[in-house]
Amino acid sequence: MPLFERSPHCTLHYLDHNSRAEKVVLLLHGLGATGDSWQLQIPGLTASGFRSIAPDARGFGSSTYPGGNTSISEMTGDFIALLEHLKTGLVDVVGISMGGTHALQFALDAPEMVHKLVLVNTFARLRPHKISDLIYFASRMLIIYTLGLSTQARMVANRLFPNPDQEELRKELINQINQADPKGYRSAMRALGLFNVESRLGEIRKPTLVITGEKDNTVQRELQSNLAKCIANANQVVIPNAGHAVIVDQAQVFNETLLAFLENSKT
Repeated sequence: MPLFERSPHCTLHYLDHNSRAEKVVLLLHGLGATGDSWQLQIPGLTASGFRSIAPDARGFGSSTYPGGNTSISEMTGDFIALLEHLKTGLVDVVGISMGGTHALQFALDAPEMVHKLVLVNTFARLRPHKISDLIYFASRMLIIYTLGLSTQARMVANRLFPNPDQEELRKELINQINQADPKGYRSAMRALGLFNVESRLGEIRKPTLVITGEKDNTVQRELQSNLAKCIANANQVVIPNAGHAVIVDQAQVFNETLLAFLENSKT
């Protein structure tokens, strides 16, 4: 697994598949996950002639955490620096959940590097409208500060993959979350709570696809629809029977939707 030394205290590990391809896609993972969470997408992207770069965000997976509080802007800066280091040129940026906030920030901070933008089960500002959602997020914050990362991992995995036949998916997500630096995880949660680019969505002019899981129980559909409404050249696709982890629980439909958008020369 290649690594990039962002600073003496922050080294990013990343996947880099089909590195000689001219078309490049940056894959940004969700909170607690790693670049490995895109393993079901990478073969199809490779077959379609794309180079896939999937980094572990600072403090997650095999990437180190420099300490202190972080922000979505700082985390995104790591990815911008990585692509500058790799001299990738224009890239398609795809992000799910927390990775979607990174994708939004990337498009705002380095629009000259973005070809197309794909926002998956994400938001410009996380403000739960349902009391059940508010309780869920408050519980997650309480658990990570009291009972620790392992308990948090089980809670999240059970919510994202509640069905009896999803045991292996639960185990894999728990394994990925447990790789995180606890301080980095807590700081990322805080950063997500503070993230707010609602007023800047009109600045994004890149072709954008908002992908929403029909049964997403983490990010409300209204927040996702707002992205499609406020970003010029944006469309929203709702994938049936998909949850928050749509890249896994409906991988085939997701991959078809993603590739259709990325390969469409008219968008």
